[in-house]
Amino acid sequence: MRKILITIIALFSFAASFAQKQVCKWGRYEVDFKHETTQNPFTDVELSATFTHEQSGKSLTVDGFYDGDNTYRLRFMPMEEGKWNYTTHSNVEKMDGNTGYIVCTAPKAGTHGMVKVGDDQDFIYGDGTQYYPVGTTSYAWIHSSLERQEQTFKSLEESGFNKIRFIVFPNGSVKDEPEHYPFVRDGKEGAWNYTCLDTKFFQHLEQCIERLDKIGVEADVILFSPYDGGRWGFDRMTMDTNLRYLKYVVARLGAYSNVWWSIANEWDLCKKKTLDQWLEMSEYVAKKDPYHHLLSIHGSTATYINYMLPYYTHASIQDHGPLYNHEGAATVRNIIPKPIVFDEVCYEGDISARWGQLSGEDMIERMWMGIIGGTYVTHGECLTNRTDNYTGYSYLATGGDFVGSSPRRIKFMRSILKELPNVPRLADRSWDGMTAGCGDGTYLIYFGKDAPKSWAFSLPCKNDRFYRLQGGEKFKVELIDTWNMTRTKLPDIYEVKMGEVKRVNEKKGKKVKLPGKPYMMMKITMVK
Repeated sequence: MRKILITIIALFSFAASFAQKQVCKWGRYEVDFKHETTQNPFTDVELSATFTHEQSGKSLTVDGFYDGDNTYRLRFMPMEEGKWNYTTHSNVEKMDGNTGYIVCTAPKAGTHGMVKVGDDQDFIYGDGTQYYPVGTTSYAWIHSSLERQEQTFKSLEESGFNKIRFIVFPNGSVKDEPEHYPFVRDGKEGAWNYTCLDTKFFQHLEQCIERLDKIGVEADVILFSPYDGGRWGFDRMTMDTNLRYLKYVVARLGAYSNVWWSIANEWDLCKKKTLDQWLEMSEYVAKKDPYHHLLSIHGSTATYINYMLPYYTHASIQDHGPLYNHEGAATVRNIIPKPIVFDEVCYEGDISARWGQLSGEDMIERMWMGIIGGTYVTHGECLTNRTDNYTGYSYLATGGDFVGSSPRRIKFMRSILKELPNVPRLADRSWDGMTAGCGDGTYLIYFGKDAPKSWAFSLPCKNDRFYRLQGGEKFKVELIDTWNMTRTKLPDIYEVKMGEVKRVNEKKGKKVKLPGKPYMMMKITMVK
């Protein structure tokens, strides 16, 4: 019996050990070490590991990091199923040369993986599923009260946003001093010790990112911003400090599949950094990140950096001008052959600053204008009942509950996009700015503020890279009220014939009757 008991215990121990070595695809695996040192654990202790996929031979090297309490961690996100062997590297003997392995299993049900750039200026998940970013911004929500942070999670989930932009460093909207900052102080009110990071701060940041992932929200992490004004000094750190901070952030957060890197918000307003320094830091993050997360940088109004540089995966733009009309967004897309995200197009708001005075209707219209042009537009809200409006109490500043009228339209918007066979692109770019092709025989036409009472049925022959109309095709029409969130299928069938200027027209001249109000859209689908 004793031998049998020992055998059973050994089997259970082996099973538990093997279970710990199993990691789902796009999950996280950690290797931890305990080591006490009299040196600076952030600057004097080196730790990394090389993970090699046994079947393909592919290798990834990840940096480790100090996590407080004499604990050093390595994190790895396997992106291929199969066995991964690893070896650690360190200037500390007991952390050097350790070997092991993990077995990467199939992803958890409903997990799509890390978002990456597709093959048509679009975004796809790691499993190939289309990802359409419909995001919002809340700069300092992770620095607000825990109660307000809980409200932020709830409002994001209820509204249906699938991405949020936020900053690592606090900004001027933070009224109460946060409990933790990215760096520690020499004493409660002393100078910052830029060689020591606050592990409690980063543990909380990770918890926020992980919770966002659980509700299907991508974390667009803004690494620098100009909104310090000398209050803390984080906007004027030396390059050595900047790079050390970036290395630490990538080591800690790189294994989270829902992370995007935004090198800066309004980079050109950070007067203590040069353009060359921004480019250096952008390239540095790209090189340190073995997973190649999405990476971009955001400028002030109509400030365009060279997004063609190889380390930028997409363009993150602040410019509302291209969304005033039907051609503007597509023009930017034609110039920059990467995914275009208009990450700031002004805000639904009631403040005195001109950038925070959009109505809810304006906000939703700008988002649809961008969508029709083949781009992506980020929402923003700067509304509050408090006297100081922006600072401290709006969603844009510190999160909480949405109070505007545009967020409640987001789930409706995403429901329309989700059912399209492909992401919208101008069907015949430069020639027709209102008609987006969304796959073979599928179109969206958005009227914006125009309020026609009828529309003569006419489509371009060309439909982007999809089926080209020849005449003789039949179509059905659905009227979509993007503001009132209604959908009406019309009973008529519209048959087309070849017309002039490479278009097809309804062969009997039939028109689509419209309600004569703004923000209407038509979904036109070929009858097969």
